[in-house]
Amino acid sequence: AAFSPTFQTPFVQQASLSVEKEVAERLHLNVSYLYTHGEHLIRARDVNLPSPIRVSYPVFDESGEDFLGSYYDVASFSPWIMTKTLDCPFPPCAGDVQRPISQIGAINVFESAATSVYHGATVSLQRKMTRGLYFRVGYTWGQAIDDGQDALVAGRPATVQNSYSPSERSWSSVDQRQRWVAAWTYQPRLFGREHLALRALFNNWKLSGVSTYGSGRPVSARIVGDANRDGNTGNDRLPGYSRNAFTGPNYMTADLRVSRTFRLTEYLKLELMAEAFNVLNRDNKRVNSSDDGFDNSAATFVQQDAVVNATHFPAQYRLLNGFMRPTDSYAPRQLQFAIRLFY
Repeated sequence: AAFSPTFQTPFVQQASLSVEKEVAERLHLNVSYLYTHGEHLIRARDVNLPSPIRVSYPVFDESGEDFLGSYYDVASFSPWIMTKTLDCPFPPCAGDVQRPISQIGAINVFESAATSVYHGATVSLQRKMTRGLYFRVGYTWGQAIDDGQDALVAGRPATVQNSYSPSERSWSSVDQRQRWVAAWTYQPRLFGREHLALRALFNNWKLSGVSTYGSGRPVSARIVGDANRDGNTGNDRLPGYSRNAFTGPNYMTADLRVSRTFRLTEYLKLELMAEAFNVLNRDNKRVNSSDDGFDNSAATFVQQDAVVNATHFPAQYRLLNGFMRPTDSYAPRQLQFAIRLFY
Protein backbone atom coordinates (compact mmCIF):
# COMPACT_ATOMS: atom_id res chain seq x y z
CA ALA A 1 0.00 0.00 0.00
CA ALA A 2 1.07 3.59 -0.60
CA PHE A 3 -0.25 7.15 -0.39
CA SER A 4 -1.11 9.12 -3.50
CA PRO A 5 1.32 12.00 -4.26
CA THR A 6 -1.72 14.32 -4.33
CA PHE A 7 -2.99 13.13 -0.95
CA GLN A 8 -4.60 15.92 1.09
CA THR A 9 -5.84 16.22 4.63
CA PRO A 10 -9.61 15.60 4.77
CA PHE A 11 -11.83 18.42 5.98
CA VAL A 12 -15.49 18.85 6.82
CA GLN A 13 -17.77 21.87 6.43
CA GLN A 14 -20.80 22.10 8.68
CA ALA A 15 -23.76 24.44 8.99
CA SER A 16 -26.80 24.29 11.23
CA LEU A 17 -29.91 26.30 11.98
CA SER A 18 -32.22 25.90 14.95
CA VAL A 19 -35.44 27.65 15.94
CA GLU A 20 -37.14 27.08 19.31
CA LYS A 21 -40.43 28.40 20.64
CA GLU A 22 -42.36 27.91 23.88
CA VAL A 23 -45.78 26.79 22.66
CA ALA A 24 -47.25 26.33 26.17
CA GLU A 25 -46.08 26.61 29.74
CA ARG A 26 -42.78 24.68 30.03
CA LEU A 27 -43.46 23.06 26.63
CA HIS A 28 -40.92 23.83 23.91
CA LEU A 29 -40.99 23.10 20.18
CA ASN A 30 -37.66 22.94 18.35
CA VAL A 31 -37.03 22.73 14.61
CA SER A 32 -33.44 22.32 13.40
CA TYR A 33 -31.49 21.60 10.23
CA LEU A 34 -27.95 20.23 9.88
CA TYR A 35 -25.75 20.21 6.77
CA THR A 36 -22.38 18.46 6.64
CA HIS A 37 -20.05 18.26 3.64
CA GLY A 38 -16.81 16.27 3.63
CA GLU A 39 -14.02 16.73 1.09
CA HIS A 40 -10.77 14.82 0.35
CA LEU A 41 -11.93 11.81 2.37
CA ILE A 42 -9.72 8.73 2.26
CA ARG A 43 -10.41 5.87 -0.12
CA ALA A 44 -8.13 3.08 -1.37
CA ARG A 45 -7.81 1.95 -5.00
CA ASP A 46 -5.81 -0.84 -6.63
CA VAL A 47 -3.68 0.85 -9.31
CA ASN A 48 -1.84 -2.27 -10.51
CA LEU A 49 -4.57 -3.50 -12.84
CA PRO A 50 -4.90 -3.61 -16.64
CA SER A 51 -7.73 -1.89 -18.49
CA PRO A 52 -10.96 -3.87 -18.05
CA ILE A 53 -13.05 -5.38 -20.82
CA ARG A 54 -16.77 -6.21 -20.85
CA VAL A 55 -17.62 -9.89 -20.66
CA SER A 56 -20.95 -11.62 -20.19
CA TYR A 57 -21.91 -14.63 -18.07
CA PRO A 58 -25.21 -16.55 -17.91
CA VAL A 59 -27.34 -16.50 -14.77
CA PHE A 60 -28.49 -19.78 -13.21
CA ASP A 61 -30.51 -20.65 -10.15
CA GLU A 62 -28.84 -21.52 -6.86
CA SER A 63 -28.34 -25.16 -7.86
CA GLY A 64 -26.52 -24.20 -11.06
CA GLU A 65 -28.79 -26.45 -13.13
CA ASP A 66 -31.55 -24.16 -14.42
CA PHE A 67 -30.67 -21.26 -16.74
CA LEU A 68 -32.80 -18.23 -15.80
CA GLY A 69 -32.76 -16.71 -19.28
CA SER A 70 -30.59 -13.68 -18.50
CA TYR A 71 -26.95 -12.62 -18.58
CA TYR A 72 -24.84 -10.30 -16.45
CA ASP A 73 -22.13 -8.11 -17.95
CA VAL A 74 -19.11 -7.30 -15.82
CA ALA A 75 -16.00 -5.16 -16.35
CA SER A 76 -13.39 -7.89 -16.09
CA PHE A 77 -9.66 -7.33 -15.59
CA SER A 78 -8.86 -10.66 -17.22
CA PRO A 79 -9.93 -11.49 -20.80
CA TRP A 80 -11.08 -14.96 -21.70
CA ILE A 81 -8.49 -17.44 -22.96
CA MET A 82 -9.77 -18.50 -26.38
CA THR A 83 -6.94 -20.83 -27.45
CA LYS A 84 -6.11 -24.27 -26.11
CA THR A 85 -3.21 -24.29 -23.63
CA LEU A 86 -2.06 -26.46 -20.75
CA ASP A 87 -3.86 -24.16 -18.36
CA CYS A 88 -6.93 -24.02 -20.61
CA PRO A 89 -7.46 -27.37 -22.32
CA PHE A 90 -11.12 -26.59 -23.15
CA PRO A 91 -11.49 -22.89 -24.08
CA PRO A 92 -12.89 -20.45 -23.38
CA CYS A 93 -11.45 -20.07 -19.87
CA ALA A 94 -11.49 -17.21 -17.39
CA GLY A 95 -7.83 -16.37 -17.00
CA ASP A 96 -5.96 -14.76 -14.14
CA VAL A 97 -5.32 -11.03 -14.02
CA GLN A 98 -2.22 -9.86 -15.92
CA ARG A 99 -0.97 -6.93 -13.89
CA PRO A 100 1.11 -4.11 -15.46
CA ILE A 101 3.78 -4.71 -12.81
CA SER A 102 3.70 -8.49 -12.94
CA GLN A 103 6.28 -9.04 -10.20
CA ILE A 104 3.90 -7.91 -7.45
CA GLY A 105 0.20 -8.15 -6.72
CA ALA A 106 -2.26 -5.43 -5.76
CA ILE A 107 -0.97 -1.90 -5.10
CA ASN A 108 -3.54 -0.19 -2.92
CA VAL A 109 -3.08 3.57 -3.07
CA PHE A 110 -4.79 5.73 -0.46
CA GLU A 111 -6.31 8.74 -2.21
CA SER A 112 -8.17 11.87 -1.15
CA ALA A 113 -10.90 10.89 -3.58
CA ALA A 114 -14.11 10.56 -1.59
CA THR A 115 -16.67 13.21 -0.67
CA SER A 116 -19.77 13.10 1.49
CA VAL A 117 -22.86 15.19 2.09
CA TYR A 118 -25.52 14.95 4.79
CA HIS A 119 -28.84 16.77 5.15
CA GLY A 120 -30.86 16.31 8.32
CA ALA A 121 -34.00 17.97 9.67
CA THR A 122 -35.27 17.40 13.22
CA VAL A 123 -38.52 18.34 14.91
CA SER A 124 -38.70 17.84 18.67
CA LEU A 125 -41.15 18.64 21.46
CA GLN A 126 -39.86 18.90 25.02
CA ARG A 127 -41.69 19.33 28.32
CA LYS A 128 -39.52 20.40 31.19
CA MET A 129 -40.03 18.67 34.54
CA THR A 130 -43.47 19.79 35.72
CA ARG A 131 -45.42 18.07 38.49
CA GLY A 132 -43.08 15.11 38.24
CA LEU A 133 -43.32 14.60 34.47
CA TYR A 134 -40.67 15.19 31.81
CA PHE A 135 -40.69 14.05 28.20
CA ARG A 136 -39.02 14.72 24.89
CA VAL A 137 -40.17 13.44 21.49
CA GLY A 138 -38.07 13.91 18.37
CA TYR A 139 -38.28 12.95 14.70
CA THR A 140 -35.35 13.19 12.29
CA TRP A 141 -35.34 12.91 8.51
CA GLY A 142 -31.84 12.51 7.14
CA GLN A 143 -30.02 11.72 3.92
CA ALA A 144 -26.34 10.79 3.66
CA ILE A 145 -24.48 10.24 0.37
CA ASP A 146 -20.78 9.57 -0.16
CA ASP A 147 -18.24 8.01 -2.53
CA GLY A 148 -17.51 4.96 -0.43
CA GLN A 149 -14.85 6.22 1.92
CA ASP A 150 -12.83 3.35 3.38
CA ALA A 151 -12.76 2.42 7.04
CA LEU A 152 -8.98 1.87 6.64
CA VAL A 153 -9.03 -1.56 8.20
CA ALA A 154 -5.45 -2.85 8.41
CA GLY A 155 -4.63 -5.48 5.82
CA ARG A 156 -7.94 -5.26 3.97
CA PRO A 157 -7.91 -4.76 0.17
CA ALA A 158 -9.52 -1.81 -1.57
CA THR A 159 -13.30 -1.87 -1.93
CA VAL A 160 -13.58 0.10 -5.19
CA GLN A 161 -15.11 -2.29 -7.71
CA ASN A 162 -13.55 -0.84 -10.88
CA SER A 163 -10.28 1.10 -10.52
CA TYR A 164 -10.72 2.58 -14.02
CA SER A 165 -14.22 3.85 -13.23
CA PRO A 166 -13.96 4.46 -9.51
CA SER A 167 -17.28 6.27 -9.08
CA GLU A 168 -18.83 4.68 -6.00
CA ARG A 169 -21.23 7.52 -5.24
CA SER A 170 -24.35 6.19 -3.55
CA TRP A 171 -26.11 6.10 -0.22
CA SER A 172 -23.68 6.21 2.67
CA SER A 173 -23.34 3.17 4.90
CA VAL A 174 -24.50 5.36 7.81
CA ASP A 175 -27.57 6.66 5.95
CA GLN A 176 -30.82 6.26 7.86
CA ARG A 177 -33.75 8.07 6.34
CA GLN A 178 -36.03 8.27 9.37
CA ARG A 179 -35.49 8.09 13.11
CA TRP A 180 -37.94 8.67 15.96
CA VAL A 181 -37.01 8.83 19.64
CA ALA A 182 -39.20 9.42 22.71
CA ALA A 183 -37.79 9.74 26.23
CA TRP A 184 -39.78 10.33 29.40
CA THR A 185 -39.47 10.39 33.18
CA TYR A 186 -42.31 10.30 35.72
CA GLN A 187 -41.63 10.87 39.42
CA PRO A 188 -45.03 11.18 41.15
CA ARG A 189 -45.65 12.86 44.48
CA LEU A 190 -49.11 11.49 45.11
CA PHE A 191 -49.47 11.96 48.84
CA GLY A 192 -48.47 14.68 51.30
CA ARG A 193 -47.37 14.57 54.89
CA GLU A 194 -50.92 14.05 56.14
CA HIS A 195 -50.94 10.53 54.59
CA LEU A 196 -47.78 9.07 56.05
CA ALA A 197 -48.51 5.43 55.26
CA LEU A 198 -49.61 6.05 51.66
CA ARG A 199 -46.73 8.49 51.17
CA ALA A 200 -44.22 5.90 52.32
CA LEU A 201 -45.76 3.29 50.01
CA PHE A 202 -46.36 5.23 46.79
CA ASN A 203 -43.98 8.21 46.82
CA ASN A 204 -40.28 8.16 45.89
CA TRP A 205 -40.85 5.99 42.83
CA LYS A 206 -39.34 6.97 39.49
CA LEU A 207 -40.33 5.56 36.12
CA SER A 208 -38.48 6.37 32.92
CA GLY A 209 -38.18 5.00 29.43
CA VAL A 210 -36.75 5.49 25.95
CA SER A 211 -38.40 4.28 22.75
CA THR A 212 -36.57 4.29 19.41
CA TYR A 213 -37.58 3.60 15.84
CA GLY A 214 -35.19 3.68 12.88
CA SER A 215 -35.87 2.94 9.23
CA GLY A 216 -33.75 0.40 7.38
CA ARG A 217 -30.09 1.00 6.59
CA PRO A 218 -28.48 0.61 3.13
CA VAL A 219 -27.29 -2.84 2.08
CA SER A 220 -24.90 -3.82 -0.71
CA ALA A 221 -25.57 -6.88 -2.88
CA ARG A 222 -22.34 -8.85 -2.73
CA ILE A 223 -21.05 -11.49 -5.12
CA VAL A 224 -19.36 -14.48 -3.53
CA GLY A 225 -16.27 -15.02 -5.65
CA ASP A 226 -14.17 -12.83 -7.93
CA ALA A 227 -16.45 -11.91 -10.82
CA ASN A 228 -14.31 -9.01 -12.08
CA ARG A 229 -11.15 -11.16 -11.88
CA ASP A 230 -9.02 -8.56 -10.09
CA GLY A 231 -7.77 -10.96 -7.44
CA ASN A 232 -9.96 -9.27 -4.79
CA THR A 233 -13.00 -11.19 -3.55
CA GLY A 234 -14.23 -8.36 -1.33
CA ASN A 235 -15.26 -5.74 -3.92
CA ASP A 236 -17.63 -7.61 -6.25
CA ARG A 237 -21.30 -6.54 -6.36
CA LEU A 238 -24.33 -7.68 -8.30
CA PRO A 239 -23.96 -6.27 -11.84
CA GLY A 240 -26.27 -3.38 -12.58
CA TYR A 241 -26.58 -2.26 -8.95
CA SER A 242 -24.63 0.45 -7.18
CA ARG A 243 -23.12 0.25 -3.73
CA ASN A 244 -25.77 0.19 -0.98
CA ALA A 245 -28.59 -0.15 -3.50
CA PHE A 246 -30.95 -2.04 -1.16
CA THR A 247 -32.56 -1.26 2.20
CA GLY A 248 -32.37 -3.57 5.19
CA PRO A 249 -34.88 -4.21 8.01
CA ASN A 250 -36.04 -1.41 10.28
CA TYR A 251 -35.32 -1.26 14.01
CA MET A 252 -37.60 -0.56 16.97
CA THR A 253 -37.01 -0.96 20.68
CA ALA A 254 -38.29 0.30 24.03
CA ASP A 255 -36.28 0.46 27.26
CA LEU A 256 -37.85 0.87 30.71
CA ARG A 257 -36.49 1.68 34.14
CA VAL A 258 -38.27 1.52 37.52
CA SER A 259 -36.52 2.69 40.69
CA ARG A 260 -37.43 3.37 44.31
CA THR A 261 -35.45 5.43 46.81
CA PHE A 262 -35.45 4.77 50.58
CA ARG A 263 -34.03 7.21 53.12
CA LEU A 264 -32.10 5.24 55.72
CA THR A 265 -30.68 8.14 57.72
CA GLU A 266 -30.46 11.89 57.35
CA TYR A 267 -27.47 11.47 55.01
CA LEU A 268 -27.85 7.93 53.69
CA LYS A 269 -30.23 6.80 50.91
CA LEU A 270 -30.75 3.44 49.23
CA GLU A 271 -32.01 3.06 45.65
CA LEU A 272 -33.39 -0.17 44.19
CA MET A 273 -33.49 -0.28 40.39
CA ALA A 274 -34.86 -2.60 37.71
CA GLU A 275 -34.19 -2.04 34.00
CA ALA A 276 -35.48 -3.77 30.89
CA PHE A 277 -33.87 -3.30 27.49
CA ASN A 278 -36.05 -4.11 24.47
CA VAL A 279 -38.85 -4.70 26.96
CA LEU A 280 -41.29 -5.83 24.23
CA ASN A 281 -38.71 -8.36 23.02
CA ARG A 282 -39.09 -7.27 19.40
CA ASP A 283 -37.12 -9.38 16.96
CA ASN A 284 -34.98 -6.70 15.32
CA LYS A 285 -33.54 -8.58 12.37
CA ARG A 286 -30.48 -7.53 10.42
CA VAL A 287 -28.40 -8.73 7.49
CA ASN A 288 -24.64 -9.25 7.57
CA SER A 289 -22.60 -6.43 9.05
CA SER A 290 -19.09 -5.63 7.79
CA ASP A 291 -16.49 -2.95 8.47
CA ASP A 292 -18.13 -0.81 5.76
CA GLY A 293 -21.74 -1.25 6.80
CA PHE A 294 -24.24 -3.93 5.85
CA ASP A 295 -23.95 -6.36 2.97
CA ASN A 296 -25.74 -9.50 1.82
CA SER A 297 -24.76 -12.14 -0.71
CA ALA A 298 -26.96 -11.89 -3.81
CA ALA A 299 -25.15 -14.34 -6.08
CA THR A 300 -22.18 -16.65 -6.40
CA PHE A 301 -19.63 -16.48 -9.22
CA VAL A 302 -18.65 -20.02 -10.11
CA GLN A 303 -15.81 -20.91 -12.48
CA GLN A 304 -17.57 -23.83 -14.02
CA ASP A 305 -18.24 -24.33 -17.72
CA ALA A 306 -21.77 -23.58 -18.88
CA VAL A 307 -23.35 -24.09 -22.28
CA VAL A 308 -26.29 -21.89 -23.22
CA ASN A 309 -27.77 -22.03 -26.74
CA ALA A 310 -24.68 -23.85 -27.99
CA THR A 311 -22.41 -21.09 -26.64
CA HIS A 312 -19.70 -22.01 -24.14
CA PHE A 313 -19.04 -19.82 -21.10
CA PRO A 314 -16.11 -20.32 -18.70
CA ALA A 315 -18.14 -19.35 -15.64
CA GLN A 316 -21.63 -18.52 -14.45
CA TYR A 317 -23.58 -16.55 -11.88
CA ARG A 318 -25.85 -18.39 -9.47
CA LEU A 319 -28.53 -16.32 -7.79
CA LEU A 320 -28.95 -17.06 -4.09
CA ASN A 321 -32.42 -17.65 -2.68
CA GLY A 322 -31.46 -16.11 0.66
CA PHE A 323 -30.66 -12.64 -0.64
CA MET A 324 -31.90 -9.93 1.77
CA ARG A 325 -33.11 -12.60 4.16
CA PRO A 326 -31.98 -11.52 7.66
CA THR A 327 -29.31 -13.79 9.10
CA ASP A 328 -28.82 -12.12 12.47
CA SER A 329 -30.66 -9.96 14.97
CA TYR A 330 -29.97 -7.37 17.61
CA ALA A 331 -30.19 -8.15 21.32
CA PRO A 332 -33.40 -9.68 22.72
CA ARG A 333 -35.05 -8.52 25.93
CA GLN A 334 -32.52 -8.07 28.72
CA LEU A 335 -33.24 -7.46 32.41
CA GLN A 336 -30.89 -5.76 34.85
CA PHE A 337 -31.21 -5.16 38.59
CA ALA A 338 -29.10 -2.85 40.72
CA ILE A 339 -28.72 -1.47 44.24
CA ARG A 340 -27.11 1.92 44.84
CA LEU A 341 -26.21 3.51 48.13
CA PHE A 342 -26.05 7.33 48.32
CA TYR A 343 -24.29 9.27 51.03
